[in-house]
Amino acid sequence: MKRSTIGRVVAGFGLALAAGVSAKLESRRDISQMVDGATAFIESLSDEQRTRGVYAFDDTEERFSFHFVPGEVFERHGVSLKEMNSEQKARTHALLGTGLSQSGHMTAMEIIELEGILQAVEAGSTQFSRDPELYLMSVFGTPSTDGTWGWRFEGHHLSLHFTIVDGNLTVSAPTFLATSPATVMDGPRKGLRPLAAQEDAGRALLASLTPAQREAAIIDDVAPTNIVTGVAVEVDPLSPTGVMASDFSREQRGLLRELILSYVNVMSEDIAALRLAGVRDGGIDGIGFAWAGGTEVGTVGYYRVQGPSFLIEFDYTARDPNHVHSAWRDFDGDFGRDVLMEHLQQTQH
Repeated sequence: MKRSTIGRVVAGFGLALAAGVSAKLESRRDISQMVDGATAFIESLSDEQRTRGVYAFDDTEERFSFHFVPGEVFERHGVSLKEMNSEQKARTHALLGTGLSQSGHMTAMEIIELEGILQAVEAGSTQFSRDPELYLMSVFGTPSTDGTWGWRFEGHHLSLHFTIVDGNLTVSAPTFLATSPATVMDGPRKGLRPLAAQEDAGRALLASLTPAQREAAIIDDVAPTNIVTGVAVEVDPLSPTGVMASDFSREQRGLLRELILSYVNVMSEDIAALRLAGVRDGGIDGIGFAWAGGTEVGTVGYYRVQGPSFLIEFDYTARDPNHVHSAWRDFDGDFGRDVLMEHLQQTQH
């Protein structure tokens, strides 16, 4: 199913992904490219690098470890781009390309590029290195088309996690994307906005609300200083939920669709379909949209989109309207927890 097909299927935002997609998700999903990518990456490592870059899948202390702050604040494990040779870097990007869409891969690379821009802007006035090569790859378990394993790519402002269970299901949460600056103000990359789609879609939905809907949606005049869920391994639904999609017009549902798709389409084709299926299964009417803080461009604001099974957060962090944190979380599915539990129960039975 092509990306344009996904867009057409959800066009009315009944999110009726129809029989073709449902059948595809119920069948064994082809993850051979991801297996090949992870295997090639592992094979390219030296013995010493493997001790730092490959972990047992049941090493949950390491597998559940994640953060979006600089490396000087949070110690990361894995093999960094900085120590990789050209072949290893190429294999790292090939593996990323199996989990991310082309546009999602570009977004990730732009987030990394911002480290170099921050380095120039700050000109040594910070304790942080701002090194665009301090991003690390780790693999958990043995990649196979019928096994259970996973991988992580992470550094400042970027945290990507993928879990494969029994070779037929990929879980892609938590996903963390952030930008500083959110908009590059000067230099050869002036105007670069890696998370433009996510920001603009949220503002468009807010602008469409009627006065009564805005009253329900705006939950606070002051935005939080960061995403509310932070780096909790397990997250619960947040309250209040704001205005509900059950109160939206057809046009507003279309704007909500675009907002959700701005996060869904970061992922590869199959994973995007899986995320959409989760949204569909929870029901559109049960999705809430909440806003906090300033409502004008250039002011510090925050929004969240929350359904029965998932949560999106977007925040101008630390009171800076040019510094954004955003996340996609699954209430039961982060790190594949619910799928793994079902798998173990079935195996024991």
